[in-house]
Amino acid sequence: MSSLLYDTPGPRAKRRNVVYTIVFLAVLALVAWWVLGALDDKHQLDADKWSPFVTDANVWTTYLLPGLGETLKAAALSIVIALPLGAALGIGRLSDHRWVRIPVGVIVEFFRAIPVLLLMVFASALYREFTTVSSDFRPLYAVVTGLVLYNASVIAEVVRSGVLSLPRGQGDAAVALGMRKGQTMLYVLLPQAVTVMLPALVGQLVVIVKDTALGGALLGFEELLSQNRQITANYGANTIATLVVIALIYIIINFALTTFASRLEARLRRGKKTPSVTLPAQAGAPDAKSEATSGA
Repeated sequence: MSSLLYDTPGPRAKRRNVVYTIVFLAVLALVAWWVLGALDDKHQLDADKWSPFVTDANVWTTYLLPGLGETLKAAALSIVIALPLGAALGIGRLSDHRWVRIPVGVIVEFFRAIPVLLLMVFASALYREFTTVSSDFRPLYAVVTGLVLYNASVIAEVVRSGVLSLPRGQGDAAVALGMRKGQTMLYVLLPQAVTVMLPALVGQLVVIVKDTALGGALLGFEELLSQNRQITANYGANTIATLVVIALIYIIINFALTTFASRLEARLRRGKKTPSVTLPAQAGAPDAKSEATSGA
């Protein structure tokens, strides 16, 4: 089917596409064969490298599941804090008041520009120097702080762009009905912008889950990926097998998250596109029922 950006390929174009596909698959198969051969030469495909994940429950109960628990804990705390904070910052950037909009914009741009790993390092140093947080909990605090500061700033931009993407008439109609700016944002704009923002928000939540690994790389946070070192040290240098299993766990977690979000988005899109808005009753203003009675 042709469109503005796509023309239906003709017979020659179809033949070229088939040839390109065959060549690509052949190259991909050669690369896979070379990689597997190199791994086999290094004995990384031997059964004893992979069998502990099937035959030894201690690999899971001692290393993988505790590491997964720490990853999910840090990600959950970061998401719970970053979502409302990011929404508040995004709304602040849309404020009509300069004394609100400008400082919020500076905060968002500042934390969005700093790498999240650097924020974690700074947070760890601050907790060490100026707080009494135990060294056992300091890595978790630092990871959550860095993730919240960075991702709340990104979410703020997602919220701002989502609201601004709505037709201007939505806000104008609410103002014509006598709604204040806060009521317009809460009851009209944000509910409609949720479906627009949801894909970007889900992508950011996936980033939060993966970025917990940064704390394990530098701060000693015992999350899922950091367990690779312990497993490799205790089960015969099976680095490739361990990383493959950990990668599959990450894929399952993020796939579950995106699947849930996709179903939620589909459900929201099937609902009413324009939410019903109930205006608060104003003092001294007769409601529709009283007007109908008086008219009768």
